[in-house]
Amino acid sequence: MRIAASQWIPWVFVLLWSTGFTGAKLGLPYCGPFTFLAIRMGLTLLCFAGLIAAMRPAWPTLAQARRQWVSGALLHGGYLGGLFAAIKLGVPAGLAALIVGLQPLLTALLAWRLGERRFGAAQWLGMLLGLLGTTLVVLGSKELALSGNPGIIFVVAALLLITIGTLYQKRRGQGVHPITGTFHQYLSALAITGALALCFERGQAVVWSGQFAFALGWSVLMLSVLAILLLLRMLREGDVGKVASYLYLVPGLTALQAWWLFDERLSALACGGILLAAAGVALVLSGGRIRLPNSLAPASKD
Repeated sequence: MRIAASQWIPWVFVLLWSTGFTGAKLGLPYCGPFTFLAIRMGLTLLCFAGLIAAMRPAWPTLAQARRQWVSGALLHGGYLGGLFAAIKLGVPAGLAALIVGLQPLLTALLAWRLGERRFGAAQWLGMLLGLLGTTLVVLGSKELALSGNPGIIFVVAALLLITIGTLYQKRRGQGVHPITGTFHQYLSALAITGALALCFERGQAVVWSGQFAFALGWSVLMLSVLAILLLLRMLREGDVGKVASYLYLVPGLTALQAWWLFDERLSALACGGILLAAAGVALVLSGGRIRLPNSLAPASKD
């Protein structure tokens, strides 16, 4: 059973993770992005509180909790806030996924600059391919006028925040139980998204509908809870390297979902860019034997 689980769990995790972009676009017509996230974080906290009550894991010290608050502010509050704001402004979900999909490459590059990684020629080639592929997708996207849409700025900000959060979590966020650590990260994310909702979306009503409830429920249960728990299991069983090799599939899966659900069409140039970026990320992750970014396992140490 353990061998079988190691074969299907990474695929389920990557599939679930890729739905975060399309799930956001599905729910955002009914409320502001920060309001959606604040509700999501609050419900997720209730779920993790139930897990903590049932499992009774070790609780972090105040110093450890503070570091998790910083990680949560960057990885969940800042990253998701920027991403949701961009999608609300009309950035195609597939394009947003591809740009944010550069996070493993950017993290690896910064780690190299900090002296934590060494790359060979194959890894540098992979980085160039990833950047070139993303450029082709941006140039070939017919859904977004980059010159007039500020949403692209929010996507880039989301990319930078999740990268910084990853490096911070890797250096400062170790040594806590994954369940309680993640709880504290979502706590700070709720504070940030709630404050942003009060500042920028006060008075905007939430239109409750079946589609909104589905998007919200999916985001909480399938992404914030189940996807994280699957990842924690993989880490416990030593599957970090396997998960890293699957990450480059996320942008392509998101683009397919966006095409199916929202009729987001990409040109042949953009489709070629998706394949090129996937090849570049795969080359870096597999050839460089780079570990999975800790941003996907917020508290394990995801």
